Amino acid sequence: MPIEICIYPPDLSASYLRLAVQMSATGIVYGPPREYYEDGVWDFRGWLMTRQRIEDADLKWLVCEGIPISDRIKQGLPGRDEDLDKFMRSLRAMGQAGIPTLCYNWMTVFNWLRTSLTTPVRGGAQATRYQHSEMQRGGLTEYGEVSQESLWEALAYFMRAVVPVAEEVNVQLAMHPDDPPLSPIRGIGRIMSSPEDFARLFTLATSPMNGLTFCQGCFSEMGADVLSLIRTYAAQKKLFFAHFRNVRGSAEDFCEIFHDEPGNANMAAAMRAYLEAGFEGPIRPDHMPTMEGDTSGHAGYTTMGRLYAVGYMRGLIDALTLEN
Repeated sequence: MPIEICIYPPDLSASYLRLAVQMSATGIVYGPPREYYEDGVWDFRGWLMTRQRIEDADLKWLVCEGIPISDRIKQGLPGRDEDLDKFMRSLRAMGQAGIPTLCYNWMTVFNWLRTSLTTPVRGGAQATRYQHSEMQRGGLTEYGEVSQESLWEALAYFMRAVVPVAEEVNVQLAMHPDDPPLSPIRGIGRIMSSPEDFARLFTLATSPMNGLTFCQGCFSEMGADVLSLIRTYAAQKKLFFAHFRNVRGSAEDFCEIFHDEPGNANMAAAMRAYLEAGFEGPIRPDHMPTMEGDTSGHAGYTTMGRLYAVGYMRGLIDALTLEN
């Protein structure tokens, strides 16, 4: 089975699903269904009908990004068991409906962070940028200081409860790294910011359902050897899902750039590593610059940028496959 090129569409309209097929995508990455959601739980019927809508367009729903995990769960605060019960009910319904992979993260208070959505890159396209010195000027949040060890304790509690459910319904839990991979940020600890953190994650549950979303941009910002990690995680059967993303700079100061530009990682070499490692899972382009005339979607997810990125990825795969 070849690598599954996926996209995260702005919606599941018939028009956009047709466009996804036309751009040669084979899979869809999408959030929880909009139907049959009540009191923090996504019911089986919504998952099933959404999956069927995608399959009727000749595509596959391969990844959910992602069922929200509350700060009460991530910080181990009062009320987390109630939230955890709702999460597990949603996860069970997702698996029963046949969606195989959940991308999730352990970023609390902040999710992914940027300090600019309009940084000019090639030809005046607009890209996202993060500057840690600028973000830190905001000072502590209302949560004060949140320690890394408290987050690890809460994650271990989560894994003990959730992994058995994931095994029961055959859903891969694909942890996304912190974006940016820095700790702390304005007093908030982060615990998925290095390869060592992921090694520790894997010890929390030795289940085949416990793996990662390999976000190339985040790992390159860590200063890690991206090519080596692709091969390592694939060999360990922990590489469930990949974000094909190009950045220039360090975790403290980086900018997203076009996939075909010189950046932290050699993108052609990265695609070769996926192929040679035998990776056959879903991969999607991530955080594309906004191109001229493109106003659809939010920063990093515009239609023209997505088209350009998928074409580049397909070209790499075809060229590398022909070499063999």
